[in-house]
Amino acid sequence: MKWLKRSAIAFGILLAILAALPFFISLNDYIPAIEREASARLKEPVMIRSLRAAVLPVPHLTVAGIAVGKTGDVKVGSVTVTPDLFSLLASVKIIRSIEVDGLVLAEKAFDKIPVWAKSDDSKEPARVRIRNIRLDGAVVHLGKTSFGPFDARIRISDGGEPQEAYISTRDGALTATVRPDQRNYRIDANAKSWKLPVGPPVLFDELSVKGVTTPNSATLNEISARLYGGTIKGTAALRWQKGMQLTGRFDVHQVELKELVPLLSPGNRVSGRLNAKPVLSATAASAAQLADALRLETPFSVHHGVLYGVDIQKAATSFISKEPTRGETRFDELSGHLAMARRAYRFTQLRIASGALAASGNVSISPAKELSGRINAKVKAAGIASASMPLNVTGTVHNPLLLPTGGTVAGAAVGTAILGPGVGTSLGAKVGEWTEGLFGKKEQKR
Repeated sequence: MKWLKRSAIAFGILLAILAALPFFISLNDYIPAIEREASARLKEPVMIRSLRAAVLPVPHLTVAGIAVGKTGDVKVGSVTVTPDLFSLLASVKIIRSIEVDGLVLAEKAFDKIPVWAKSDDSKEPARVRIRNIRLDGAVVHLGKTSFGPFDARIRISDGGEPQEAYISTRDGALTATVRPDQRNYRIDANAKSWKLPVGPPVLFDELSVKGVTTPNSATLNEISARLYGGTIKGTAALRWQKGMQLTGRFDVHQVELKELVPLLSPGNRVSGRLNAKPVLSATAASAAQLADALRLETPFSVHHGVLYGVDIQKAATSFISKEPTRGETRFDELSGHLAMARRAYRFTQLRIASGALAASGNVSISPAKELSGRINAKVKAAGIASASMPLNVTGTVHNPLLLPTGGTVAGAAVGTAILGPGVGTSLGAKVGEWTEGLFGKKEQKR
């Protein structure tokens, strides 16, 4: 048994030598040449911190501390390349796997990736073939927010084309699969208890997205979501060949607004179940400008809710007072048409119905969250004849004000003085409203 013992000792010494060998052989002298070659191909400065080789557990090469771009648009903790040793003597080298750890992409990198991809185009046969790419702990920065960390596994065919890509966030909330379909790629993504990484942090209970991508576009023909007690279904398309173009159509059913509205429009407070059919579009030079260029139009109706910050009924029945009436307006139904463009909102054909209250009008919200418009309110109240009461909408989203028009206040005061409160007030207000409208129209014709 001495030969077995001696063989084990020799094997152990060999393993120790192989493990220690990389510490005695420095590859850092090759870094400047690699940086120059990579910088020439990408037309961006490339920096590498260290380069080392190891033979255990299998022979591999590790490049650490990679940064691409003057401002570090792409950073990588380390890249480990494991070759097929038998292919190193052949004309075509085979890379069994490339493992990328700690990839960080800045938003600016997205504009450069298509250029970098084109710089590698060549009609010559590929001299290197990669079988698998593995990403661990990747993060994508999108303005003030980020997506990740996530992992990805990509299998590549002998022809150099991706066969399948599987992506999942570390928390398991989002998974996505990408598979080739002739010259395009099919996307199948699913999420649970997942928040949008870009824009308002909307929470999806469930989200399913299916579509097709090409080098210049993405068409999402099946979007289905459950959120805030309701559902959203629709389609969307994004094109980026010349700038960015976004279009979409959705059907919103019974979505509760109380928690959702403050996320979409901070400062606005309303509750109730929303039904809507929004159509959206945007055209911008870059992805970062899409939000500012977004346009949206939709009819809508909200049932059994509350409009917080203002009491329309009190404002309509306290029209002699010049003080604003704050509070809340409960309604059975709130409906109308919404048009949004460049962060400004225009509500038209507004209708509010709730018991003794009926109101209609138009209201606008500026990008600075300033309110403007007019509401005609009709209230059935004891001692006051039912009449349409015009109210000017002013103030801000955080501090909305409903005040009677000047003609209405003057007419109400005169009617009260002549005929007394109640009928006199209501009749005077109506006369004031009619007179104001009459003279207002004459002024518009000049």
